[in-house]
Amino acid sequence: MLDDDFSRVELAHGAGGRAMTQFLKEIVFPCFQFNKINGGIGLPSADDGATIPLGDKEVVISTDSHTVTPLFFAGGDIGRLAAAGTINDIAMMGACPLVMTCALLIEEGFPIDDLRQILSSLSATAFEEQVAMIAGDTKVMPRDTLDKLVICTTGVGIVDRGKTVVDSGIQPGDNIIITGSIGDHGIAILAERDGLTFGTELKSDVAPLWSTVKSALEIGGIHAMKDPTRGGVAAALNELAQKSSVSIWIDEEKLPIRREVQAASQMLGLDPLQVTCEGKAIIAVEAEKAEEVHEALQKTRYGADAVILGEAKEERQGLVLMKTKVGGTRLIQQPWAEAIPRVC
Repeated sequence: MLDDDFSRVELAHGAGGRAMTQFLKEIVFPCFQFNKINGGIGLPSADDGATIPLGDKEVVISTDSHTVTPLFFAGGDIGRLAAAGTINDIAMMGACPLVMTCALLIEEGFPIDDLRQILSSLSATAFEEQVAMIAGDTKVMPRDTLDKLVICTTGVGIVDRGKTVVDSGIQPGDNIIITGSIGDHGIAILAERDGLTFGTELKSDVAPLWSTVKSALEIGGIHAMKDPTRGGVAAALNELAQKSSVSIWIDEEKLPIRREVQAASQMLGLDPLQVTCEGKAIIAVEAEKAEEVHEALQKTRYGADAVILGEAKEERQGLVLMKTKVGGTRLIQQPWAEAIPRVC
């Protein structure tokens, strides 16, 4: 339950951890009684998207709002972030993203050249996956009533009926794969925001992932997928374990963390497992096909550094546990909130 003295929205309520989960379940979801259609996936599932079954297909829809500071950062900008974030949510449901819509909330006085650059980046990222921008809306807010720019995007995709991938689909024995290094985006944003230097360039991993996960889906045996955005890998794995009623066991020695990200995290007192990624997918696949899926991912542009991180088990349901380098076992808890605000 939320605290008894809860009366106002706090930053933690939109940060992807336990606080947000409670906020949605206790405040937001109860307000919408009619929340799914035609037996599809709806609001109560709190998945990466919702579905509308139509004949032998399912239409998958996902919507997202993007607020990041700074708007431009090493590896991308808010435009690339907005396009990739929505494309990835559709992709995590196993659906081919087709079209997007976009709403712009712009502060009065925002530089036109910056806006053109951001929209060009959004367009180029969508074009990577052949996703068309078909509609939108623009609002200009009075000066000092908005922090520069907010982009809201909605994506629509399609998947064969019965082939939708959901968070609750993991089965005991499944292998857990992550498509590359973790923590890159959040650390890069923090370094740029605060002018921190660590003797090397920290770069966001923001990227659209449909072509990457499509290579895995074509092999088959995929039971769940999730992109570890707000709350990072820790939040994503905990959500998957809880929804699927399994435990997830990972190996610390296999964690793909870049040395510069590990060093920066240690200096800043952050756990890379709780730091936002914007170009990675966690994939649960049946053990018999794990190696084949792993090899297929490594042949893609954004999956070259994919690793098999661990497996799902039946005992200790809902928990995420890590075998440490010294031979112990560490409980990976779901974070209360994102350690770094305004990153996505």
